Amino acid sequence: MISSIAELISDRIGAMPASERRAAQTLIANYPLIGLKTVAEFSAAAGVSSPTILRFVARLGFQNYPEFQSALQDELAAQLQSPATRTLNPASPGGGAVSPMLEATLDNMRETFRHLSDRQLADIAATLAHRRGKTFLIGGRFTDPLARYMAAHLAIVQPDVYHLAGQESIWRDRLIDMGKRDVLVIFDIRRYQDSLVRFAETAHQRGVHIVLFTDQWLSPIARFARHVIAGRTAVPSAWDSSAALFVVAETLIGAVTRQLETDGAKRIRELESLR
Repeated sequence: MISSIAELISDRIGAMPASERRAAQTLIANYPLIGLKTVAEFSAAAGVSSPTILRFVARLGFQNYPEFQSALQDELAAQLQSPATRTLNPASPGGGAVSPMLEATLDNMRETFRHLSDRQLADIAATLAHRRGKTFLIGGRFTDPLARYMAAHLAIVQPDVYHLAGQESIWRDRLIDMGKRDVLVIFDIRRYQDSLVRFAETAHQRGVHIVLFTDQWLSPIARFARHVIAGRTAVPSAWDSSAALFVVAETLIGAVTRQLETDGAKRIRELESLR
């Protein structure tokens, strides 16, 4: 599988000098559009020199800036695909209907975890386990079931966990209860939901710590998030698959439960006694 530029950055940012990290962070915060501008415009936005941008591009494995931009343009085209467009794609040869879908889903899981470091997962688990305030979870039209599933589990092992459901006006009303001690977990994959982007921006302005589950092309919410999980979602279907993100969510549920072992077990016993 060809890695997206966001995935390449995730893999290599630890080895980048500070100036190249600024270039990487600027690109992620304005993905992918800032990379489609000239080298001079990209360098000005990042506050680094033009040679730094070219070294950053080379570190990602590109021969030159036009090759880097061509890859970004391909990603942008993929990002904007609709289910109607994807139904026109030819089916994979052989194997019937099940085999290509199964193989693509398994590949998505492998690639998602290949680009997720243990450190990143541990940091997110610690954020969810040891937050001093409340945890809110929300998703888009097709990803909200993941938010609800994750919220249901986290609410068993710790207090003050809330799934934000219903109309946009209902979740926007919850912003009054959100502040710097709180965590907001958002699920958003292509084609990204404008109402979630607006909600994330306002939450960010209130100092809320945002954890984003998205796809390899990155929701615009990435610019507001402290942690970004970019999972693979493309499969041979009109519809994207959330299976890889679901497995990441279950991995984090397990990690949070282990970190809250004593308090979580006590809470589970008390909940069982009330049933």
